[in-house]
Amino acid sequence: MGRPMSFNQQFDQYGEWRREFALQLKRLSQWMKDHSLLDAAVEERLQRLELQVRSDKIMVAFVAEFSRGKSELINALFFAGYGRRIMPASAGRTTMCPTELGYDADVPPCLRLLPLETRLQTQALMEWRNVPEKWTRVDLDVNDPAQLAQALEKVAEVIHVSQDAARALGLWHDDSPQDNPPIRADGLIEVPKWRHALINIAHPLLKQGLVILDTPGLNAIGAEPELTVSLIPQAHAVVFILAADTGVTKSDLSIWREHLITEGGGTDTRLVVLNKIDTLWDALSTPEQVQAQIDKQIARSAETLGLPCEQVIAVSAQKGLVAKVTGDQALLQASQLPALELALGKGVMGQRQDILRSAVAAGIKELKSEAGRAINMRRRDLAEQLIELRSLRGKNISVIKHMRSRIEQEKAEFDASGARIFAVRSIHFKLLREVIDLLSTPTLKVELEALTRALKQPGIKLGVKKAYGQTFVSLREGLQKSQALCGEIHAMLASSFRELNAAFGFSLQAPVQPDLARYARDLELIEQSHLRYLGVGNLMKLSRADFCERLMRALATRLRVVYGSALAEVELWNKSAASQLDVQLRERRRNFGRRLEAIERIGQAASGLDDRICEIDGQEQVLNELDAKLAALTSLLTSAPIRLAAQNATAPARAATPEAA
Repeated sequence: MGRPMSFNQQFDQYGEWRREFALQLKRLSQWMKDHSLLDAAVEERLQRLELQVRSDKIMVAFVAEFSRGKSELINALFFAGYGRRIMPASAGRTTMCPTELGYDADVPPCLRLLPLETRLQTQALMEWRNVPEKWTRVDLDVNDPAQLAQALEKVAEVIHVSQDAARALGLWHDDSPQDNPPIRADGLIEVPKWRHALINIAHPLLKQGLVILDTPGLNAIGAEPELTVSLIPQAHAVVFILAADTGVTKSDLSIWREHLITEGGGTDTRLVVLNKIDTLWDALSTPEQVQAQIDKQIARSAETLGLPCEQVIAVSAQKGLVAKVTGDQALLQASQLPALELALGKGVMGQRQDILRSAVAAGIKELKSEAGRAINMRRRDLAEQLIELRSLRGKNISVIKHMRSRIEQEKAEFDASGARIFAVRSIHFKLLREVIDLLSTPTLKVELEALTRALKQPGIKLGVKKAYGQTFVSLREGLQKSQALCGEIHAMLASSFRELNAAFGFSLQAPVQPDLARYARDLELIEQSHLRYLGVGNLMKLSRADFCERLMRALATRLRVVYGSALAEVELWNKSAASQLDVQLRERRRNFGRRLEAIERIGQAASGLDDRICEIDGQEQVLNELDAKLAALTSLLTSAPIRLAAQNATAPARAATPEAA
């Protein structure tokens, strides 16, 4: 049995599985295209699956008050392969603005910095991402660690502004003097130069979909609503860093309570790191005494934060980084960094693989079902032809001519049935339009109008919590109505499809209706992430128009993503139903053509009947082979994550190194 794999190693194999899955999916797509099994719905489902697997991101947010060694921990966990520090990690404040590290193949390696002055405008951070000219860009050389590290020091840059300017920027609050930065002798205040930073580099882990969110201290976190209502809540794991010598301080507890836990929300994706355990190493104490002191701090911190002790891990990021760079295994074990890597690997990677595996399995099942229906339709048509042709054995020319006339009559009747099929489509689209309207951006905008008005009222907003509650009740009711309409559409389709199946020998099956309940859960999480701002302690903050405007824009941005995803699922469902009709209409028309062609050949040659029966027997074998191949290809896709999970326990792993970039 090999050693358990670290987070980096598990992520490496996770990336390998995703690449292999995308390749297998492409092979399946080409195979289905080659055998005319690729209708519009199947093609879109394939594209979505490929996009989902290729673009799947895992965000790990690192949150801490200043001087807890957060940036050093990021260096130790992810960038030791560069042989030096990459993120600035000197004494004092380093990361002054929220910083995201990720990889986008369409953007060259660079650091993009959003000026702090953009806080004077109301656009949400997500909107600023679409205005690249407003960001300051610094090109990065990923093959030059020294240049890379020097460039990234810009995230620590500061400027000095007047008290009025700091107040306008939302970084000075008269009602919370304890949270304000110190005033210098010249009356100026030190504030971050940048509002947000985006680092795009082709580090192996980032290329495979890891996104690292490095956040600054309490004052900066609270000043940017989008961080706490969008970015941090959506992170797949949050690593909260404390200092081992002090444990949970008052400001640490404020971050934890105000930004990292929500009412009714779980804490299973929260890991707490007691950093700098090397400050407790003491030449006058035995290793056992030092460990006892560390264990005591772990227990105290876990109790204060309401977590099980297993979710509090003590490390020395600085010693861990040094150990990785110098290859000192004894120091690495003493730093206890491997324990944190294992916890991240087991928690984040295990959870993410399970989620993606479930989503992939559901998508592949639908895809197999839709392609299988087309094969079964062909099989049924062949069976009907075989019965028809065998009945002609020993019959004269007049019987064969009569058979031709009957097929032509069936074809004419089928062609005339278009009005009936059109009626099914018409009712379907009418009901569907109601669902699409309920999930549209204009409807969402209307739903948010009352809350927007409540937040725009000047002064203290005592009724804003009620307005929030009513807004989310209305949003949930809209989703419930959409779900009910989807149920009506599904029932209508099931009934209509049964009638069409009976009338024309189709094998139509109403696709499983979309489950909008998960989007209702998303709404609940969004509501919880906002509720922390609506308590008595935030009344003064909510009295500021600029803060409320940013809060509202952050909310609207996140809700648009939820509604857009729900709408996309409904539209794919619609396409799946419509494509079934199109495919079976097309197959039936082809079948009429093949039947008429067979009769024509039989009429021209006596041997034509037996030849055609032999051809159909051969086509039946081809269909069986198609069915078996479809099962094999889809089984390969759904079993791949399981094989990977089994390998993770024992497989040797590659360490992530910058050279792979």
